[in-house]
Amino acid sequence: MQNRNSLLADMAREASLERSDFLVRAGEQLQRFMSAHANRIRSLGGLILIDDADEYLAVAPDGTFRSRSRVYDDAKGEWVNETEVIETAAELAELYNPADIFQAFADAEDADVGAGAGAVIADGEVGAGAETADDAAGAADAGAADLYAGAADTWAAGQPDVPKATSEAEAADALYDLALEFQERSQRAESNLIESFENAASGLLGQVGTLVIVDDDDEHLALGVGGFRARVIPEGESGWRDLSGANEIVQFYDPTDVFGDLAEALVEAYPAVEDENDGAEGPDGAEDDNDDGGDGSDGK
Repeated sequence: MQNRNSLLADMAREASLERSDFLVRAGEQLQRFMSAHANRIRSLGGLILIDDADEYLAVAPDGTFRSRSRVYDDAKGEWVNETEVIETAAELAELYNPADIFQAFADAEDADVGAGAGAVIADGEVGAGAETADDAAGAADAGAADLYAGAADTWAAGQPDVPKATSEAEAADALYDLALEFQERSQRAESNLIESFENAASGLLGQVGTLVIVDDDDEHLALGVGGFRARVIPEGESGWRDLSGANEIVQFYDPTDVFGDLAEALVEAYPAVEDENDGAEGPDGAEDDNDDGGDGSDGK
């Protein structure tokens, strides 16, 4: 029974990390889509995405979302409507399946257009961007054509702007810019993953104290109350540099290595953790062969 519980706990931890990573990436993808179509949404005066008996979701002209759900109040013994303003696409990805949101945009029709028709979230309340339902209806008529004009751009939303190349030199230059752009995207995603872990682990860190993950001549990485703390001596420099926050940490560390090394540090500090995992060789089921750190040259 203990081994079964340990296996379930391991699976739960991995699932939690995968869920956080998925939500980060899905939120970024949805945010790119919203940014690419911000002018169209504003011109349309908002748009209904979900409208059924139990749930309602609309995007307002300013790009925020209005959500209403119908839930049963046990205390009152009746069904009540709960309304909420969701400020960002990242928050929306926590509450709704992003695939359903994209499908709702793809399925939008004339009747779904407009803040008056589409962002009224409670009886008599009109969503942002329209003072009256008549104002919103006018915006809906004016912008309806843009909804279909933008349909062809749906797939391209959030994709990088790649210039056409007519020579080998131009192609190389475009590929260079593209590589740097995707490097930046990758670092943003990795930074969000580090922050998600810190938030998820915040309630546990006070009970285990500070865990030293890496302690070498040119780097030091630890985890404690408040999250990760790191400092490195970058290649070609002689002094220590403190890494402030996840954005800087991911410039020197791969999150996969960080979490793997953290698991090993936990095994060293708490040998019973490995015993409960039925003698596994490591966090990924294999011996660790990565001694690379975060000295700015081979940590990433």
